Amino acid sequence: MNVAIIKYNAGNVQSVLYALQRLGIDAIVTDDHSKIISADKVIFPGVGNASSAMEYLYKTGLDKIIISLTQPVLGICLGLQLLCNESEEGKTKCLGIFDVAVKKFKTDLKEENSYKVPHMGWNTIHSLASPLFGGLNENSFVYYVHSYYAELSAQTIATTDYIVPFSAALHKNNFYGVQFHSEKSADAGIQIISNFLKIS
Repeated sequence: MNVAIIKYNAGNVQSVLYALQRLGIDAIVTDDHSKIISADKVIFPGVGNASSAMEYLYKTGLDKIIISLTQPVLGICLGLQLLCNESEEGKTKCLGIFDVAVKKFKTDLKEENSYKVPHMGWNTIHSLASPLFGGLNENSFVYYVHSYYAELSAQTIATTDYIVPFSAALHKNNFYGVQFHSEKSADAGIQIISNFLKIS
């Protein structure tokens, strides 16, 4: 199987490569348009700032390539957010695959002081509604590091509750996105990546 990981200035590629190697997949890390287009599966990881990441995608033409893809695509963390309409981070216009806005967590929504931003560590996912979560139980634990979240929408396929309920995962056509770091989410994360690789 030919798996391409999109190379850009906000990619967290080493941990993704390691997770794929555990599944027997030697992926390529590339910003070459033709290699991305010809891949069987595409993974779009990301950490960092939405505004600078989108600037880089525009500059390299990767924005047009990503939205044109027809094979299964998995956005991870910032990758999910960049697939949404817009982000409050830098008032950034994103790729517009998912019809969802990305908002910043506001700790003043809760009276308790136990909520911190960024949301960091293990949390559960529920309301699982996709083959992406085959073999997982409701309330499986996954690993998060983020200050921004995608709102709930008709495209939400998993939910996590932290300050507010938000989209742990989204799906539209051939595009999937997970807000958590599946590559750092132990057995549950490996199961999700394995399920993604089986999607046709």
